[in-house]
Amino acid sequence: MAATGDEAAAMESISKAPVPPTDLTLTLTAEPEHKTDATENQKAKRPSNNNDGGVETAEEATEPAEPDINALCRDMFDKMSVFLQGELTATCEDYKLLENMNKLTSLKYMEMKDISINISRNLQDLNQKYASLQPYLDQINQIEEQVTALEQAAYKLDTYSKKLGEPYFKHLNKQPVNKKKKKPLTSG
Repeated sequence: MAATGDEAAAMESISKAPVPPTDLTLTLTAEPEHKTDATENQKAKRPSNNNDGGVETAEEATEPAEPDINALCRDMFDKMSVFLQGELTATCEDYKLLENMNKLTSLKYMEMKDISINISRNLQDLNQKYASLQPYLDQINQIEEQVTALEQAAYKLDTYSKKLGEPYFKHLNKQPVNKKKKKPLTSG
């Protein structure tokens, strides 16, 4: 059912209100027996079609005062400022930590670079020393080969001398060897 006239105007003014009512008070009033102030009764009563003895009326709460809204806004902005300041401080601390970690990492890499340069120098020195010792190592290898050849020649000579000496040793082995010495005869 659509509202018309005064009801429509009242509903329209309520819908355009910037802040919804926060406090409603319901009061039960009886028909006054005598009218003392007409304006006072018009504020308290709403026109209705109900002819009951008691009429319920609702009063709208007034909007909060402007200073309260301003104070709340300031409070909200102060708290948002503190929150954002905390977030920015945490972010700055994170970046400082990353910066310190990067500095330490670069220092470690510089140390590792120095170590690798030293290792490279030492390796070059060792290669040069090995190159200078290479002729001596070659001579040692030649001497070893000659010693091995000489050893084989000695074995061959030993074998050959044994073969040559076999007939002579066989002849010696055939003669009986008197192991007991004869005692000279003594007069007795």
